[in-house]
Amino acid sequence: MEGWSIPKPDLILKMPQPVLLPASGDIEYTYEIVPTHFAEDRWVQMAEVLPGLRSNVHHGVVYIRPPDSHWLWHAPVGVPFTASALSDPEDRRGAHWTDSDVLLVYAPGSSPDEWSAKMAKFIPAGSDLVFQMHYTTNGHAGSDQTSIGLIFSKQVPEQRVLTLQLTNDHFLIPPGDQNYRVEARGTLPNDATLLSFLPHMHLRGIQFEYNIVRRNGDVAGKPVYEIEPLLRVHYHFHWQMSYRLAEPRFLKGGTELQAVAWYDNSEKNPHNPDPRAAVRWGEQTYDEMMVGFFDVAVPTSLDKQHFFIRTKN
Repeated sequence: MEGWSIPKPDLILKMPQPVLLPASGDIEYTYEIVPTHFAEDRWVQMAEVLPGLRSNVHHGVVYIRPPDSHWLWHAPVGVPFTASALSDPEDRRGAHWTDSDVLLVYAPGSSPDEWSAKMAKFIPAGSDLVFQMHYTTNGHAGSDQTSIGLIFSKQVPEQRVLTLQLTNDHFLIPPGDQNYRVEARGTLPNDATLLSFLPHMHLRGIQFEYNIVRRNGDVAGKPVYEIEPLLRVHYHFHWQMSYRLAEPRFLKGGTELQAVAWYDNSEKNPHNPDPRAAVRWGEQTYDEMMVGFFDVAVPTSLDKQHFFIRTKN
């Protein structure tokens, strides 16, 4: 089907209303809530985001908002909105942070998601999809109406795929620093099978890695901890690759994961918007981000909230 990399989708869900984009200036994160109208639970085998105006889409995240969620509870449905435009104070504060599961992350260069016959992503009956879109301007006004294509599993899979992330939003990159390091760590509370990685930074990002951290305690003659590399890659903002393990990796609950990002805020970086600026976390391209997305497979009975409750062995 035209425009899609995956086979013909079983269902295409498009943002109901186009987002009008100005020729210049900053654009706040834009949201659009799309009801699925699913009368029964669905398992997604493949998914692909298709931007309407690819040149202006910095990235997009499609979230699964189950019917019992209170995230963006008072926000309008089927029309574009921004957090600052919401009338409810709780909706404004919580717009950018949610425990809703991620269906798919799109960034320039990223690939569609496709899982084995034994794995799929879960969309509960009655859920909405929430498109969170980050747009940039390029001197030309336009409009975007992004879609997501879904191919459903023919049966209930053995494992459910969850998208997790290691994030550090508290950093300050000094002006002119050519190799600034930012780190994030997290511990898997339960067993999981590691499937893939998707690093996300902005224009100063140059390298990203994922590691397993093994602590040795006070063992004589050994370092406090040892690092096992999982992925080490050069990073380019305009070609944000996702990386799938050739063989999925089983990780025991209690495994400590580390993500490390490097940034070049010097004049030697040709993409640097301003090497004289001290740079913090922010939404706009001239700001920076440090997010290490990664997919894991868990038993179908576990949702994201229950996965983060440590079970007793």
